[in-house]
Amino acid sequence: MTTTPRTLVLVAGASGSGKSRLALMARRPLVRLDDFYRDGDEPDMPHTLGIVDWDDVRSWRLDAAVEGLLTLCRDGAATVPVYDIAANAAVGEHVVELGDGGCVVAEGVFAPDVLAPAREAGMVVQPIWLDRPRTLTFVLRLVRDLRERRKAPWVLVRRGLALWRSEPGMRRRALALGFQPLGLRAALAQLARQA
Repeated sequence: MTTTPRTLVLVAGASGSGKSRLALMARRPLVRLDDFYRDGDEPDMPHTLGIVDWDDVRSWRLDAAVEGLLTLCRDGAATVPVYDIAANAAVGEHVVELGDGGCVVAEGVFAPDVLAPAREAGMVVQPIWLDRPRTLTFVLRLVRDLRERRKAPWVLVRRGLALWRSEPGMRRRALALGFQPLGLRAALAQLARQA
């Protein structure tokens, strides 16, 4: 199998753990895996707590995400969607270009689901689980989601508590798949070592 000339750094972690912040601090090209969500009005979307379950992998387009990442790692540029969580829909698209860079960061709660198919497609993948205290993550997520008016406040609190409870299981699964647990500083240092 031929491998891609660029490295895909997959950053997993709970919603609000700082995955996007890490990529921005590292000054690496970024693909937000959340941009591959399906539109919320599709008839077979999974639901919980009376709303679309955005933490269920069935709400997301794995094949499209892997194909976009493969194009990016192989060709150095790819067109990816732009998703608006408040609107529950893709609202456009944009081009991600790597230039002379040798790596791209892809972050999102579904990063663990990308690992095996990305490697099967020939991508060189470095998987990182961004390890942060879960109560801190709960607070950071709630502040972000309220600021961005992603959903009604009662929905954000209920969803946040459900995520707080499920986070240890998410972490165990990611580590079992091969993700390396790193704090923010250690992950930043590791990204700095990438070509």
